[in-house]
Amino acid sequence: MIAYQLYSSRKFPPLEATAKMLAAAGIQDTEGFGGLYADATTLAATAAALKGAGLAMRTGHFGLAQVEDTPDWALEVARTLGIERIFVPHIMADLRPTDAAGWRAFGARLEKAGAPFRAAGLGFGWHNHDFEFKACADGSIPEACILEGGPSLEVELDVAWVIRGGADPIAWIKQYGHRITAAHVKDIAAKGENLAEDGWADVGYGTVDWKTIMAALKAAGCKHFVMEHDNPADDKRFATRSFAAVQAL
Repeated sequence: MIAYQLYSSRKFPPLEATAKMLAAAGIQDTEGFGGLYADATTLAATAAALKGAGLAMRTGHFGLAQVEDTPDWALEVARTLGIERIFVPHIMADLRPTDAAGWRAFGARLEKAGAPFRAAGLGFGWHNHDFEFKACADGSIPEACILEGGPSLEVELDVAWVIRGGADPIAWIKQYGHRITAAHVKDIAAKGENLAEDGWADVGYGTVDWKTIMAALKAAGCKHFVMEHDNPADDKRFATRSFAAVQAL
């Protein structure tokens, strides 16, 4: 299933217009982020926008506090929007562990946080950025430690961030493919290009070898492919061009 991470359009409100734009482009699935269901008001608005455009939301990003402190609310969000898989997407720099033991403990923390969601039949996992692939002083790789500490965690592999972290996504797919249930499909501009968009590119218009990587993800059994651009100048351009490129893979 090809989906669109709505975070890509956060600077282009309202959500109703974004939903209609996506539907017009032929996109049927979306991925949410915490701000879209921070409370009852935002949840109702998100549900209405999706329903009005005939869109689904099968995966969602939830902040660590949302799943740890208010799991019942997160479950209510999932039930309301039809979310099948929940991914925790980030941890702030000042809260990040600095060694293998710390990252394994963080993985165990995520494992515990995911228990009520797994019990409800939902998938639960971690979405990476680049810092998880940069070695700690003790030589450990945070992503590996997280997955060791949380053996039931699913993986939403953000391929472009893996590359920016200096790692090889194919190698990670080969090793952890059985746990990769979702992937972020995003692209990296050539060096010096798209600086106003933080160096990201529309899918198929950058440097990532998506043909090879997509084949590896599909072979590993990945179920959700989520297009994302962290800072597009034009979200409609990104959505339409990327969707066409991903469909052709």
